[in-house]
Amino acid sequence: MNRPPLLQRLFASAVGHRSLHRQLLLWLLLPQLVLWIAAAFVTYNVAARYANRGIDASLLQATRSLARQVKPLSGGLFIDFPRAAQDIIEADPDDRVYYMVSTPPGKFILGNRQLPLPPDVDTPRLGEPYFYDGRLDAVRIRLAALFVPIGDDGARQVLLVQIARSQTSRDELARSILVDTLLPLSALIALMTMIVWAGIRAGLAPLARLRALVEDRAPNDLAPLELEAAPQEVRSLARALNQLLAAVQESVAAQRRFISNAAHQLRTPLAGLKSQTEIALKDNTDPALGTRLARVHEGAVRSAHLVNQLLTLTRAEPEAAASLPRSSVDLRALVTALVADCVPRALQVGLDLGLDDAPADAAPVRVLGAEVLLREAVFNLVDNAIRYAGRGAEITVSVRAQAGRAIVEVTDTGPGIPAEQQEAVFGRFYRATHEGSGCGLGLAIVREIAERHQGRISLQSASPQGLRARLDLPLATA
Repeated sequence: MNRPPLLQRLFASAVGHRSLHRQLLLWLLLPQLVLWIAAAFVTYNVAARYANRGIDASLLQATRSLARQVKPLSGGLFIDFPRAAQDIIEADPDDRVYYMVSTPPGKFILGNRQLPLPPDVDTPRLGEPYFYDGRLDAVRIRLAALFVPIGDDGARQVLLVQIARSQTSRDELARSILVDTLLPLSALIALMTMIVWAGIRAGLAPLARLRALVEDRAPNDLAPLELEAAPQEVRSLARALNQLLAAVQESVAAQRRFISNAAHQLRTPLAGLKSQTEIALKDNTDPALGTRLARVHEGAVRSAHLVNQLLTLTRAEPEAAASLPRSSVDLRALVTALVADCVPRALQVGLDLGLDDAPADAAPVRVLGAEVLLREAVFNLVDNAIRYAGRGAEITVSVRAQAGRAIVEVTDTGPGIPAEQQEAVFGRFYRATHEGSGCGLGLAIVREIAERHQGRISLQSASPQGLRARLDLPLATA
């Protein structure tokens, strides 16, 4: 099997785990960074060029002034360059001005011998200034040179006048222009970054809403997603998810219909089998056959209980529960009647089942819901306690209103359930113990019914031993 190289797989993994928000921000900010660097480079060069123009103009003026101070004499040259003017030129140590007067080739007359010569010194252009960069003792300088003809036609010679200036002032001017330009540009980039950040957040907001819609859903809520106001790309994603949800919903509905139909079909023959084994046990006189019949009867009872639980679970599913009529149910009266019905069965297996003492004039505890489902939820809690508490245990059922909620608690003094399994027992067909005749669906049914009524069910260990099951439902509003 062909596999991509390791580097490619690592890159793909890194990209796959990267935030889309950060990735978009990176790709939008990268051009701005490049633009900022390019603007800094161009700005500095433009500032340097304009600074050079100013320096060149002053150097040219100084060069021509110095050239005018050189006058030919019959025996040589007269240079009218007083010491005061020389001191003024060389006064600033940080931005020094250098000069040299010579007659090419290489005849030094006045100034600094180390100034570099201009280009094309062999074929000079008379009267035209030369501007160029150079170095003097590791100092970067800017030079202006002027070839000036002096003397008459018979004794004409060319005079080279050079004025140089360090580039300190030019660099400072260029940096000042750069800073003055980049500060507002940086502020503009920062503002653009904030706008881009806000734009990305606004653009990805539909994705966040889609994520919230999916995260806030119950695992069994397969209703289609509503995102009609979102951009086209998010609507396409929502439509794809809705198609997937519809397919899953159809599959789940088919499974539910199969379970419901199978349970209905099994209910009648199991009831008949249970009745026949009861009759056979009464008429039987053979102990060995009686033992076998008792096992058959026990299996028929457990199978009938499983079928009834499956039918109840089907009624508790969202689609079936939504079709049941809703009304204001007095939970206190419902629990009182149900406990009274279960007392004979509890006494038969040696259990003490009772209601927590409540005042005779206690107000009704009303909830809005399907009475048949609420009764089934409370019955399953009491039934679980009867099945697993063990002979001699006490079971106490209480109902109360607290902080806008209706609380039903079933507390037993049996062996209880370990804390690490108290969440797992809400799974379907999960049993914390193999004792008893349960099928592992009772608490799953209670959770389904609680969720249909915007409530919750929880378990906690009782003190000093036992288990407390707490059903919490919202009170019905006026």
